[in-house]
Amino acid sequence: MDAILSIEHLHKQYSGFELNDLCLQLNPGEVMGFIGENGAGKTTTIKSILGLIRHDGEVRIFGKPVEQLSERERGQIGVVLDGCHFHDPLTVKRVEQILSGIYPEWERTKFLQLCERFGLPLNKKIKTFSTGMKMKLSIIAALSHNARLLILDEPTSGLDPIVRDEMLDLFYDFIQDETHSILFSSHITTDIEKIADRVTFIHQGRLQFSLPKDVLHDEYGIVKGARSEIEKIDSDSLLAIVPQSLTCQGLVRNREEVRQAFGKLNVEAATLEEIMLCMVKGELR
Repeated sequence: MDAILSIEHLHKQYSGFELNDLCLQLNPGEVMGFIGENGAGKTTTIKSILGLIRHDGEVRIFGKPVEQLSERERGQIGVVLDGCHFHDPLTVKRVEQILSGIYPEWERTKFLQLCERFGLPLNKKIKTFSTGMKMKLSIIAALSHNARLLILDEPTSGLDPIVRDEMLDLFYDFIQDETHSILFSSHITTDIEKIADRVTFIHQGRLQFSLPKDVLHDEYGIVKGARSEIEKIDSDSLLAIVPQSLTCQGLVRNREEVRQAFGKLNVEAATLEEIMLCMVKGELR
């Protein structure tokens, strides 16, 4: 089966920033967590995917170049950008009426059921909503027009932990259909760890890795000890070194081999946040 989203040699340059030769593939039934520090290029990538900015390279969705998608196919892309993009004077009821005229496969019953489930009043104006309520509305709308691909930019930002978990459950339900996929960009790495099948990390506009989450969980590790000892680790294993006040820590890609070869070093499993911090703040090997 063809990839739902394919990016080939994506390039975009601004003054002081360059997104350089990015290649990605998101397969049916897959959730890709998309991480990187602020300014790494995540939002530029998403805007390029959606055709909101001009770029070099090719983006294909559902096997077609984005510019060749039909109206129906465009309606099968659910989008949540950072922040709410519905006009403040509108009520939720009016938003529903507008969206029903935009999307060919609008699901009114599902929209209303989700609004009730998450406590969104239909007759209140959006300007009275909290940040979290506005984000809920954006997510509910994205899930209510028979989308096959969700593109989410910080979708759980501004939500309390309980509601975040409920939203992750919605995304999990969505992905049970193996023809669906999610591109999930977030700085909340614990959310990525809960739902992603694959993690893609970009740093300073360049792809650092795109790997199954299980590989990161099972193989990557943090080593702690003297710098002189850490630097003895084979360069194929050692990805980054982070100097600290008294000791040093390193990021390795095969922690069990390192643990066996360097018994004096403390080697532990690495969280996604630790992996990202080491590669952003550390000295890459």
